[in-house]
Amino acid sequence: MKINPNGFREYDARWIFEKDIDLEGITNLGKGLGTQIINKTKKNNPRVIVGHDYRSYSEKIKIALTQGLISTGCYVEDVGLSLSPMVYFAQFNLNSDAIAMITASHNENGWTGIKMGIKKGLTHAPEEMSELKDITLNNKYKTGIGDSKKIDDFKKIYIQDLIKKNKINKKIKAVVACGNGTAGVFAPEILRGIGCEVVELDCKLDWTFPKYNPNPEDLKMLHAISKAVKDNKADIGLGFDGDGDRCGVIDEKGNEIFSDKIGLLIARNLAPKHKNSKFIVDVKSTGLYSNDKILKDNKCKTIYWKTGHSHIKRKVNAEKALAGFEKSGHFFFNHPLGYGYDDGIYSAIQICHLLNDQNKKMSELIKSLPNTFQTPTMAPFCKDDEKYKVVDDIVKEIQKLQKDNFKIDGEIISEVLTVNGARFSLEDGSWGLIRASSNKPSLVVVIESPTSDERKRKIFKFIDNLLQKTGKVGEYDQKI
Repeated sequence: MKINPNGFREYDARWIFEKDIDLEGITNLGKGLGTQIINKTKKNNPRVIVGHDYRSYSEKIKIALTQGLISTGCYVEDVGLSLSPMVYFAQFNLNSDAIAMITASHNENGWTGIKMGIKKGLTHAPEEMSELKDITLNNKYKTGIGDSKKIDDFKKIYIQDLIKKNKINKKIKAVVACGNGTAGVFAPEILRGIGCEVVELDCKLDWTFPKYNPNPEDLKMLHAISKAVKDNKADIGLGFDGDGDRCGVIDEKGNEIFSDKIGLLIARNLAPKHKNSKFIVDVKSTGLYSNDKILKDNKCKTIYWKTGHSHIKRKVNAEKALAGFEKSGHFFFNHPLGYGYDDGIYSAIQICHLLNDQNKKMSELIKSLPNTFQTPTMAPFCKDDEKYKVVDDIVKEIQKLQKDNFKIDGEIISEVLTVNGARFSLEDGSWGLIRASSNKPSLVVVIESPTSDERKRKIFKFIDNLLQKTGKVGEYDQKI
């Protein structure tokens, strides 16, 4: 039996299959999860929705996990090939006690993982992950008599639910890019269903991911969408990740629009209809939300919170926020718009509503926002067992520099937000972020300046110097 303890991440579980975990390890994980669900729900036979993504090994992993769940007494309801949001939706639609989605999302081939949740609309938080880790690694399993059954054609119910509530009047021509991942059998049909003219790009399922990983933050994928938008004279390009809970956006000119700015445009579109609303954004997101005039005029409030789909989802739920937006492309729409979980296709639908309601091109809408100079999300290597300590030390260092009135490009540090690593702001609204990645052995670095590209670069140089001094940080996946 093989199960690497490091696979238990902050809010989901991820391993390289067979190197870090084998099928017996997956079954034990199922026993751990089943035990946890029974403990939390106080039911001997809780109902658990299970689905899987389109990787060559995902189905056998699902079968192994299901065996573990059944052995504890769980009743498993298998909805088959799924997107993560379809499994989240199934928990509401079928009124189940918990969910488990077999997916490694956009990670490279070889990776597998599970996204899990008990309370409707939420996925495991760090406390639940450490509890699951403890139950699983220490064999604290319950035993019971469970069962499993297949739920046929649930895909149709999910697809129709999104189509029927979201028809648009304007004919929008959309490039729909799925990187040969699971979203290919969902996104084109749904977007056609609401009234879009769809140009498909890599929507045929192929678990080898022949061109690139389905990841809307990946520059290769974004460049491919950009070319297709220009070649087809499309109004918008929409890119989906491997399990369909994130969406990336390209405007009609072929330019990538960072998801935090898309979130702000959607928030602006929603604010007049939903006055006094709260929006939750992650610490990687643009500083423009803080002083946005349209949000202020409609008495809407923005709260910056920890990065990670589980953290933002929970904060949206706790604050009864209307929506949450993450820089990585996870968007969350709460009552009355949605159920509060992240769904990349519903995010794409909200982008279509934005174009429909404002009757402007995406590039015009983006121009209506103040210009800022942003970096992409950069991830320098740092070992899993060292990254949190490295970040803690850097937080202390930045707080000390703030006290000492240290200047970066002539500006003092005006604020240090520490809900998730360190997000430090300068007086002009420029900011830099250093935090630990929750699902890879790396740190995360993001910078934005409303002042100049040069200031953005100077902040990067400041951060990079801090990182290099630790001696524990390696190569970046991409750099400015």
